[in-house]
Amino acid sequence: MRFHRGVLYFTLAFEAEAHFKTREYERIYRFEQVGYQPTSGGDTYNAVDVVDEYIYFGGWVHAPARYAGRRGRGGTILFYDKYSHVHIYDTSSDEIRLLWKEGIGHESEWAGEVSEIVYDPVNDRLLVARADGHRNLGIYALDRRSGEAEKLSDKPGLKGSLFSDYAFFDVMESWHEGMRAIQCLDLVTGKWEFFNIDYEGSSPDGSGAAFTLPGPAVSAYGRFFHFVRGGVVAGNPLSGEPLSFYRLFDFAWSGYGPLRTVALPVGGGILTAFNAYTHGVLYPRNEEEEAFAKATQTILGPTVLVYITPPQAKIVGVLGARVTSLESMNGKILVGACTTANYGALDAGPVDAGWKDILVFSQDILFSSPPPAQFFVPGWMVGGFTWGGIPLLGYRDPKLIVSASKPNKLNIYEYEIAFPASEAEKDEVSIHEGKNIVDLSSHKSIVSFKLGEADQKLKAKIILT
Repeated sequence: MRFHRGVLYFTLAFEAEAHFKTREYERIYRFEQVGYQPTSGGDTYNAVDVVDEYIYFGGWVHAPARYAGRRGRGGTILFYDKYSHVHIYDTSSDEIRLLWKEGIGHESEWAGEVSEIVYDPVNDRLLVARADGHRNLGIYALDRRSGEAEKLSDKPGLKGSLFSDYAFFDVMESWHEGMRAIQCLDLVTGKWEFFNIDYEGSSPDGSGAAFTLPGPAVSAYGRFFHFVRGGVVAGNPLSGEPLSFYRLFDFAWSGYGPLRTVALPVGGGILTAFNAYTHGVLYPRNEEEEAFAKATQTILGPTVLVYITPPQAKIVGVLGARVTSLESMNGKILVGACTTANYGALDAGPVDAGWKDILVFSQDILFSSPPPAQFFVPGWMVGGFTWGGIPLLGYRDPKLIVSASKPNKLNIYEYEIAFPASEAEKDEVSIHEGKNIVDLSSHKSIVSFKLGEADQKLKAKIILT
């Protein structure tokens, strides 16, 4: 979603409808320039950028969509006609032009989706990130006029952002591990640099994170911020300041995180969403899918909007399911939302699932008291990991209720998103078998937790009021 020169652009993902709305009219484009109807798909990563009067929007689309019918309770879609694409919308003339598309014509594999578009103002070109797919992955440059594509890096990248006269992208070579490094392009010299991320060594609470899939990226405060499942990686490695990992809403193997959403610069800070239900498997077909389904479809809490103004982080909104996009428009904040997850190819169906909304909030939510929220955390989900990363700023009576199956110790870490990162303050609380109420009201920053011994039967509730 992007508001530019009086035009609000958004795509209804999976329905393959790009909408361009002004005060006078609404234009709907169904990707007929890519291929034949019926189409399906669109943009599930918010790949959009603006230059002058143009809106560049990308993603992927089946054109035509070929539903192959039932496979068990689920279904399959054939990928012969799945294309990655970048289009241009001219706000001055209401014209749409296909700039570039690519497909590989395979039954079950596809060319890397366009998951990010970053305008390179030094060389007047588009930088395109591609990591979701089987072939032609990496960072590409697109000529804004001819659509000619050039591969700049063979390291798959999902999301990225400008940082001064550099462009930063994640390195996402393993979907099981997630983001383990950052790749940085010098827009002036064309040289690449790579910076590894030491999650455990750089975290204020001294622990790493699992399954660090990359979410949105943005630059602010002279640093690069890249949100991941588990928190945010931030710093300026170009100046010698290492990238640090700050845990936020990390529930170990849960799919809860800032995925397939946006980091929006607004009011001098960063607004983003941590989503409750981004991915899922409706009908698991093997042990691995069963484990993935259990982890991703266990709903631990609501989606939250988080406003980051270092060293502070504050919850400013509580919503259901997932927030797919954010935009600022005329003193308002637009929130795109959906009630269901992004499912895989073997859960395909002929009918799109979920209700979609665009909500309108006043920017006053950024400066108001935080709304109440609750999170339920089962012991089997977090095991022996450090978990949490809950911003308590503005809450008067936050508490943690722990139902334990055995006596235990609970370490509580408190920290800020500070630069440079500093070691967390640590408290230790004794946990007895049964119900325990841990008062968190003396903590005013971000708190994370770790049990002395894993308790698979533990049940924890975080209650924020």
